[in-house]
Amino acid sequence: MWTCPRCGREFKRQNQGHYCGKAPETIEEYIKAQPKEIQPYLEEMKKVIKKALPEAKERISWSMPTFWKGHNIIQFAGFQKHIGLYPGPEAVEHFSEKLKDYKTSKGTIHLPYQKPMPLALVEEIAKWCDETGNHP
Repeated sequence: MWTCPRCGREFKRQNQGHYCGKAPETIEEYIKAQPKEIQPYLEEMKKVIKKALPEAKERISWSMPTFWKGHNIIQFAGFQKHIGLYPGPEAVEHFSEKLKDYKTSKGTIHLPYQKPMPLALVEEIAKWCDETGNHP
């Protein structure tokens, strides 16, 4: 077990990412709470998803930035080495050929910071999730 020196919470993994204290209430608060070096990537992700889903509301759900229209459409989160994009398992399966250069798991896509962000693909996935009703 690892204990966070700032908040005292215990986790199974060493240096587990988490929020110390009150969770953010907006996507902007979420991004500002992340390490400075990953904030520009998160801003890009927010911007491209907002462009794809202009009518969606922004909120925090499951402690992640979420775009919502009566249900969660797509979510993302910042991690130490990647952005996790959460479009749901149907989207990962549907876009599997375009995602072959990225690590995926059921409903999740890892977008590493050391590669250029596939923003056009993220936009396409977000639109597909909204149009088809397939979402997390």
